[in-house]
Amino acid sequence: MKLYFAPRTRATRHRWLLEELDVPYELLKVDLSTQENRTAYLALHPFGEVPVLVDGDVTLFESSAIFLHLADRFPEKHLAPPPGSPERGPYLQWVLFAEVTLDPLVMEHHRNEQLPAEQRTNLAQQRARLDEVLTVIDLQLGGREFAVGKAFTAADLLLASILHLANTLKLLEKHPRLTDYVMRHTLRPATRRAVAG
Repeated sequence: MKLYFAPRTRATRHRWLLEELDVPYELLKVDLSTQENRTAYLALHPFGEVPVLVDGDVTLFESSAIFLHLADRFPEKHLAPPPGSPERGPYLQWVLFAEVTLDPLVMEHHRNEQLPAEQRTNLAQQRARLDEVLTVIDLQLGGREFAVGKAFTAADLLLASILHLANTLKLLEKHPRLTDYVMRHTLRPATRRAVAG
């Protein structure tokens, strides 16, 4: 199994998931600064982005698909509720909510932070929407340790990784329970391995 990866990108989430699964994989770093992703790499990802997962004959470049594939591929690791279980629907909901609803809002703030001060835009409308989304997550989690059921799943990993960036950007100040949730999950040993080197 191979993960094409660049540090400090969304691909870190997938590396964290592989570390949680504790399965052998090869980490192939893509140097985005040298345009390495705009050459032969385009055969793996049509937009030259990371991550890409190669798992035998299966090559995946869509972030959510990689997540769902990996969590389901190793059912003995219990990072995804099995199909047909009562927790499966809520688990899928949180995975997709994190990727489709939460992530774009946080990334908009992150991109804005990267700009020189004179080029930054007023994100008041996006911030209001983000606060609405964060309130939904806060209320739904209700201070529980895990998003679904009584154990850590890939849904927690994904939520915690996105909320970690939000916390770094000081977007969780009104949501101390979410800050606690992030801190609890980003202290996991697999998280530390995923961000090392």
